[in-house]
Amino acid sequence: MFSRLSSKSSRAAALLMAVALVAMPVRAQQPATGAPAEEGNAPKRGRITPFNGAAPPEGAAPQQKPNTDAAKKTKAGDGSTPSEGVNVIDRMGAQLPALPAEKPFTGKVDDAYGAFQRGYYLTAMDLALPRAQLGDPAAQTLVASILEQGLGVARDAKEAAFWYGQAANNGDPAAMFKYALILMEGRHVKRDRKKSEELMKKAADLGNASAQFNYGQTLVADMPGEKGLKAAMPYYEKSAEQGIADAQYALSQIYLNVDGIDENKRARAREWLQRAARAGYDTAQLDMAIWLVEGIAGDRNLEEGFAWMKRAAESGNVVAQNRLSHLYVNAIGTRPDPVEAAKWYVLSRRAGLKDDALEDFYLGLNERQQKSALAAANKFRSS
Repeated sequence: MFSRLSSKSSRAAALLMAVALVAMPVRAQQPATGAPAEEGNAPKRGRITPFNGAAPPEGAAPQQKPNTDAAKKTKAGDGSTPSEGVNVIDRMGAQLPALPAEKPFTGKVDDAYGAFQRGYYLTAMDLALPRAQLGDPAAQTLVASILEQGLGVARDAKEAAFWYGQAANNGDPAAMFKYALILMEGRHVKRDRKKSEELMKKAADLGNASAQFNYGQTLVADMPGEKGLKAAMPYYEKSAEQGIADAQYALSQIYLNVDGIDENKRARAREWLQRAARAGYDTAQLDMAIWLVEGIAGDRNLEEGFAWMKRAAESGNVVAQNRLSHLYVNAIGTRPDPVEAAKWYVLSRRAGLKDDALEDFYLGLNERQQKSALAAANKFRSS
């Protein structure tokens, strides 16, 4: 804080301070990342201090007007005169530079897929089926998807499996992934685990994000323990980079818990967990809350941990509902609230999660508090 100025020099110093504030560079504070912000707790932004019209201090020389004749002889930016920069007022409302010209599309337009994207499923089928019959793998995959989901046509899982098989044999990665699942489960085709794994790996190596995660899962199942996790890690990494939340969560657990992981990767464990949590994966939200509360793989932050726990609980995660009750009871990251604590305990108990400590807490509430908690739990369940 600035110290209190003496009475004799207060006016001159205040004026000098006003001028200095105008000249100081201003930084906008970036909003904090991590837990979702509660209503009323939006991050504050930096403040821009505009020119305040302060007069120059007494005795200062008056500002000279520029020599217009000399200005006509020189141009800004030609090096003959120093640049005065651009102040805040000049920047406000300045016209933005034009966007770069859009590159013309030179590829082949897929009318069938375009119709599918717009919801014209019968048109998409009419356009795709002749191409599929001629061996076009993309058209075969589209026909299979329409039949599998029953979009504008009768649902036919057996026919869809046929077309997925045709497209997979013709090299379409999305169809390889789908047909690998069909072979794994033996739906409408003979079950073939070996061929399923071969197709899944091929689709993964061709860049299909879902296949990358699922092939990683296959490796973990075939090689239990750290060996399988390390073998699956490269596939999880590729899938996570493409936005698959399950892979992001798996990666966070491997980076944190498996021995021999590079320290640069281990340092990113919380980052991957947070990305999965932000994608809406409730198990990742639960773990994110626990990591923040307990200071795992980073600093503790009780308020953010509470916010993530509440988000996971509101998503229906039963363990999160139980843990949220404990946070309310013990005032961790929030103020104590016996009714809210009892509400979340009731919801988790109804889902089959028993907790003797919370049961004792609930029985210790008075009748009015118990009724309020039950009413709140019923309201949440019906919403």
